[in-house]
Amino acid sequence: MMAQMGIKSTEMTDVKEVIFRGGKEKDYVISDAQVIMIEAQGGQKTFQVSGTIKEVKKDTAASKATEQAAPFSEDDIKLVMEQAHVTREKAIEALKAADGEPAQAIVNLTGS
Repeated sequence: MMAQMGIKSTEMTDVKEVIFRGGKEKDYVISDAQVIMIEAQGGQKTFQVSGTIKEVKKDTAASKATEQAAPFSEDDIKLVMEQAHVTREKAIEALKAADGEPAQAIVNLTGS
């Protein structure tokens, strides 16, 4: 009946662990994960996850080091990487040179 409605469900048997990144304080790790991906018409995907959940406190020193290494949003870094076809490091350098403006960083890298 679900297939007639354009809904397909697939068990993702190769997934062993699922991690949900929480706010600043903790993450959620689901081990022995069983994941089912449900695809509806229009390409939207929903995931059903079950397993053993554990809350993991974040290491604030590691988080701060990561933030200092990349002071720009992850979306801006990825945008520059994808549009200019460069490495993460080059994208960050370009964003620094462009005062954090992704469009200018892309123009500087591609020349267009």
